[in-house]
Amino acid sequence: MLAILVTHPIQYQVPLWQMLARDGHVPFEVWYLSEHATRLSRDREFGRDFAWDLDMLEGYPHRFLITSAGASPNTPLRTWVFESLSVLFTENKIKVLWVQGWQVAAYWQAVWAAHKAGVQVWLRGESNIMAPTPWWKNAIKRPLLGQLFRRVDHFLCIGTANRELYRSYGVPESKLHMTPYAVDNERFARQANQIRKSKLEIRKQWKIPEESFCVLFCGKFIPKKRPLDLIKAAQLLLRSHPELNVHLLFAGSGELGAGLRAQCDVAFDAEATPTTDHRLQTTDHFSEAPGLNPDNRELITLRAVGPDEPEADNAKPAATFTGFLNQTQVSKAYVAADVLVLPSDYAETWGLVVNEAMASGLPSIISDHCGCAEDLGLIAPNAVYECGNIPELASGISLLRNDHSPFSFEEPLVRYSFNETVRGVVSAWKELLN
Repeated sequence: MLAILVTHPIQYQVPLWQMLARDGHVPFEVWYLSEHATRLSRDREFGRDFAWDLDMLEGYPHRFLITSAGASPNTPLRTWVFESLSVLFTENKIKVLWVQGWQVAAYWQAVWAAHKAGVQVWLRGESNIMAPTPWWKNAIKRPLLGQLFRRVDHFLCIGTANRELYRSYGVPESKLHMTPYAVDNERFARQANQIRKSKLEIRKQWKIPEESFCVLFCGKFIPKKRPLDLIKAAQLLLRSHPELNVHLLFAGSGELGAGLRAQCDVAFDAEATPTTDHRLQTTDHFSEAPGLNPDNRELITLRAVGPDEPEADNAKPAATFTGFLNQTQVSKAYVAADVLVLPSDYAETWGLVVNEAMASGLPSIISDHCGCAEDLGLIAPNAVYECGNIPELASGISLLRNDHSPFSFEEPLVRYSFNETVRGVVSAWKELLN
């Protein structure tokens, strides 16, 4: 049997476990380290308590292990298994242990225990080769990961940049299996199709004008996701080409929420209270950004505003803030919007929000620092831009605003689906049996 060790039930992973169970080729059980988000739980980055509005424990075999007190995704280095892993392996006739990366102490504990017990180890992590690493950090990281990787029998790669990381450590091709990162494409497509006829009603509810070009940011309002870059791009478009009529849609919450609202002309705020004041002042200014390389289409002329120049009266873009949207509600944002922007830095090891948008029929503009950029960045023209390059992001939005050609997501939806992921897992399992 295959044991899959996971921190907690995760909304992106549960449909994969359910499909793997329906497929039936691999006998498995998911071993959870905590019940986080199956009941009301605290998410530090969202800055709120929440629980997923899907049944996270139905349709696949699972159990919760005995772990250190207070174990949760918020305490990865203090999360340990407090029962005998060797006994668990023996009693459940475990042939393979699958771990979801190396950010949790219990993963290292389990890999060492499996290696000692003669149990194969599979690893499916999110990290990639894209982020530059200081020499001193590499001096610590590479020997540690080298020790871990030598105890791994097969690597389940989520995408191109992830696979290149393993290759950089000398992992042979025979140990690399593509198991593409995906979401529940069918559910997101179904949810979007069910409400698409209500698009104008959703826009009206959120005070998004029917004729506006709605640009969506969906995720946590935290520094690594760079949501302010989207506001800067919209401000640049307002100064240069106000006729583009851009309206920003922010779905999510987090520590940067107040600052984002202060930079916008807030049309609707689901989290507003009588004491909310969006007129907070900030000291953020534009700086000169790299120029644009024109292609055969006309690019708009953009200029960054210096710190000593006055802002135009219309410098604040119109924006809607929906607050946190759970899994059954987030499709409203994908249907209401015209494009998704993911401006994150290297800390965005993939960016599954792009998969969600794609499954919902929504094109994306993606920072080149995101892990999914090389794999999903060819879906739409000018879909990838240089992270932090505000004029390039603004120009990408403008080009998409004026591009009325239809987008086809059929091929990438097939490639980046749970069907392909399950196929990769089954292939690795059959290789073990042979």
